[in-house]
Amino acid sequence: MDKKELKTMRSSFQKLDERRIEILHDPRIHSLMEKVSKIRKDSIDNMEELLEISKIKFQDNGIEFTYAETAEDARNIIYQLVKGYSIIAKSKSNTVGEIGLSQFLKEKDIDIVETDLGDRIVQLNYKDQRPAHPIGPALHLNIDKIAEIIHDTLGVEVEAEPRAIMELIKQDVLKELELCSVGITGANSVAAEDGSLIIVHNEGNISLLSMMDTHIIVVGIDKLVPTIEDAISVVKLETAYATGTYLPSYMNIISGPSKTADIEKRLLKDMYGAKKVIVVMIDNGRSKALKECLWCIGCGSCIVACPVYNAVGNEFGFRGYLGGRGTAISKFLESDESSYNNGLFMCTLCGLCTLECPVSTPTSDIIEKLRFSVQKSGFYPKIHTQISENIKKEGSPFKKE
Repeated sequence: MDKKELKTMRSSFQKLDERRIEILHDPRIHSLMEKVSKIRKDSIDNMEELLEISKIKFQDNGIEFTYAETAEDARNIIYQLVKGYSIIAKSKSNTVGEIGLSQFLKEKDIDIVETDLGDRIVQLNYKDQRPAHPIGPALHLNIDKIAEIIHDTLGVEVEAEPRAIMELIKQDVLKELELCSVGITGANSVAAEDGSLIIVHNEGNISLLSMMDTHIIVVGIDKLVPTIEDAISVVKLETAYATGTYLPSYMNIISGPSKTADIEKRLLKDMYGAKKVIVVMIDNGRSKALKECLWCIGCGSCIVACPVYNAVGNEFGFRGYLGGRGTAISKFLESDESSYNNGLFMCTLCGLCTLECPVSTPTSDIIEKLRFSVQKSGFYPKIHTQISENIKKEGSPFKKE
């Protein structure tokens, strides 16, 4: 990010903080925090069991279930499902970003149209398509820059005014959706015992994607919780911390493909919605990760408070998983080298992220543990070796001239 983008991002974060301040002091939210913290910790402790339960329940509900051990497995599974299409639609999904699906399909001559407003703006910004926030990917781009991106990419002049930009991108996306029969989304939480997936959104785009002939849902095994009631509690807390509102505009509960029994109570499939719902459940290192690293509910509150992220932006983090937690999880999703390159040693260990986290993820403690293990693999700032040698030889970290 350049200085202008960082300034815009910090201004956006300030507006978010102002919007959240009242709701985060509500006793109901405090009670919800305690409830969700227990749900998430218990779910991660029982993740393997929940995975097996969900597999059976999905199939009972008519949802096709596939399991991907690695990111490569997930990409190949999805490619086999969409290889006959030239264009598919997608909603915001950090899990899809994690596996590098968009670039992979582009190399296979399959276009992806982003339907979330912020993601579409970032997608059109060919110079740098990294997001600034998991819920607000374009928060670092000011209104003039967005208008410039639209002009450069779509060849259209648009007034540097929010509604004018929204309307133009909406019409552009809707035109692209006329060509799509496949929608790919993530899921915010997964109810294993019910075989249901909960997806929250404010724009209505996921409702459009879930109505396409084929709805593919890509989700990590860490999103599993026991019941729908648990899943709704999780997404309510995520919404409060991510947007400063009690509820999103939409909560889609996906429990199977479209069907009806309105004629003599005979079950008929393929009414208005999806003919096929396919879940791609991804491990990709999660089963080997530190349990605390998987408590995250994806609200992005940690990076709003993080002094390092506010100083350097999305250089600190891994793809859509931003800040210290993203850096930490990248060790398990990719490698020690990835964690090092994504800012493992940038963190000041101040702990503000944990204070601001609704489930008290101990990110700074996790990073401290990972630094110890990663440096054993040879990944650490080499200046540390020089400083150590200086202390041994000179009694000071500074080298004498």
